[in-house]
Amino acid sequence: MGQRVRSEQGKPSSPRSDYVIEATDIVKRFGHVQALSGASLQVRPGEVLALVGDNGAGKSTLTKIICGALTPDSGRLAFWGETTTVTSIRHAQELGVETVYQDLALAPDLSVAENMFLGREPLTRGIFAGWPPSLDRKKMRQAARQAIAAAGISTLNSVDRAVRDLSGGQRQAIAVARAVMWATTAILMDEPTAALGTKQTDIVYESIRSAAARGLAVVVISHDIPKMLSLADRIAVMRQGRTVSNLPARDLTLTDVVTLMLGGHARGEAA
Repeated sequence: MGQRVRSEQGKPSSPRSDYVIEATDIVKRFGHVQALSGASLQVRPGEVLALVGDNGAGKSTLTKIICGALTPDSGRLAFWGETTTVTSIRHAQELGVETVYQDLALAPDLSVAENMFLGREPLTRGIFAGWPPSLDRKKMRQAARQAIAAAGISTLNSVDRAVRDLSGGQRQAIAVARAVMWATTAILMDEPTAALGTKQTDIVYESIRSAAARGLAVVVISHDIPKMLSLADRIAVMRQGRTVSNLPARDLTLTDVVTLMLGGHARGEAA
């Protein structure tokens, strides 16, 4: 399949679909364990999609397939309607997809700016001919400040602070800001507020809203169903490796979501 021209936002010049990501009938086995048995997911640009379900429902496996960490046994994965085999995490990043993992993948001894560019450090030419290039720290600081501001993070006063000196909420927010800075298509988040307090959680959720406001598709795995009902645009419920529902959050209640997770039907759904 030939390369298609993409805009600065990561959208093809002539997209074949209104969906940024479409995962259809994805199947994945690990030995005798059937992790996914026909899971599907669709998310639009500027939309926050919450992916919920009991432990073992297949949520993390599905997002790992989208971000290239795992390869499906079968099924279709498409970006902007174009079927794509994502071969690696780097390949997903080239498609504009960034992931915020539970462990955040931050280096505690490095500064905020250094973490924002971890593995993608810009270089500047040596002062004299023959000198090796060095890190363009000025560019890193400037871009980091812009990304943090764009992510709506107001609790961080310096990008030169070491990550180890930040609160849990600030670290999560930095991981989100880094994803927003590099993503042009979508951001995947696996339990981004696990073990955080209320104030720290609010920082992260504000970053998620800011990411969606910039036109990025955001997929959030979360067990905090009440918060997802107010934060997300749509709720996708997974059960036993399948997506059993994908509905507007405004049409659902906590009882509906729990009922769907247990194998029942939401109000208004056909039995």
